[in-house]
Amino acid sequence: MSVSVEKMEHNLAKLTIEIPAEEVAAAEERAYQKNRSKINIPGFRKGKAPKKMIEHMYGADVFMEDAVNDLLPDAYEAACKESGLEIVSRPEIDYKQVEHGKAIVVDAVVAVKPEVKLGEYKGLSVDVAPAEVTDEDLEAELKKAQEQNAVESDVEGRALKEGDTAHLDYAGTVDGVAFNGGTAENQTLVIGSHSFIDGFEDQMIGMNIGEEKDLNVTFPENYGEKSLAGKAAVFHVKLNGISEKILPELDDEFASEVSEFETLEEYKADVKAKLLEKKQEEAKTAKENALAEKAVENAEMDIPEMMIESQAEDMVRDFGQRLQMQGMQLEQYMKFTGMTMPQLVEQYKATAKKRIQTRLVLEAIANAESLEATEEDLDAEYKKMAEQYGMEIDQIKQYMGEEDAKTMKLDLAVQKALDLLLAEAK
Repeated sequence: MSVSVEKMEHNLAKLTIEIPAEEVAAAEERAYQKNRSKINIPGFRKGKAPKKMIEHMYGADVFMEDAVNDLLPDAYEAACKESGLEIVSRPEIDYKQVEHGKAIVVDAVVAVKPEVKLGEYKGLSVDVAPAEVTDEDLEAELKKAQEQNAVESDVEGRALKEGDTAHLDYAGTVDGVAFNGGTAENQTLVIGSHSFIDGFEDQMIGMNIGEEKDLNVTFPENYGEKSLAGKAAVFHVKLNGISEKILPELDDEFASEVSEFETLEEYKADVKAKLLEKKQEEAKTAKENALAEKAVENAEMDIPEMMIESQAEDMVRDFGQRLQMQGMQLEQYMKFTGMTMPQLVEQYKATAKKRIQTRLVLEAIANAESLEATEEDLDAEYKKMAEQYGMEIDQIKQYMGEEDAKTMKLDLAVQKALDLLLAEAK
């Protein structure tokens, strides 16, 4: 394999990769051996037709696609290493020559890591609200603790009201016709949660157990299921039961049950201290972000669109993994929202660009200030990871590859750059 590199404008480069004809022929032979048992040629037993006969019947390039798929990934990886470029995008491949009996020649256009010209990054001034815990903050946190320790109790002798949990059956129709997903039994719905279509929960308020009622609602124009978007619907509902949350009293007994403290006042003081610590950390993060943003504004760099595209695609992939952890596939999400993959990627591009700019500037600051991760920094990080995953430090180190360790070092250097911005800020 040979590779030539052509630098292009806007931090792009073109790698011209040539895979010799003899390697291509060997890959075609492997493809023939792999696929011969699936090919039928009249006059030959299945899997016994000679390669030349198959090429005569189906064309000389019959095995070329498999050969390209076999050879190109490794050839591209080797070309990237040989080029010495710091490539920051997936390649755009242009097949210049893919022909039986000849070398494979492709052009791979890639984005190269941009250089950053730093502006002012020391002595920056930003406005960030100070960390403080208000009475309202404390009250909300205590209410959350009450909610978490509430018990659900059946209700009798009164109508459904805001905040209750309704136990219901429902059957929806549009123009008198039932639709897919519009019917369910023994469902629960917290009134006021806005979990259902606007107007549904409001119209249930005042219903009594055993009562049936028709609710008139309209699906929103941007509803995921396009056949229902903007349509008027009628839901026939039956209220089978009502339950409500009974919140525990905020007293010494409650404090002793949910914490290590014996009195409510001690518990409140602890909750307030933890809230303050959380808000201080949030304020620090907000200040770091604001300082980094200002350092980016003062810097100059030319970020190639391909780099932004690749970052946005990675973010969509991460989003898909988070959805999967919640029991939903990305394909389902796109169907419900009516979005396509290109639209989803486009939606992430602004955030992707900002993330790239911030990272590049912080890396440049770390480089300018000779900020590096020490062995002590790495050991501390390994210790944190070991505690997080319940593993031994040596096990963590075994799982960490060379590239993983390199990325960790760079991440720690970037954090040191953030610390420097914070320490030098006015």
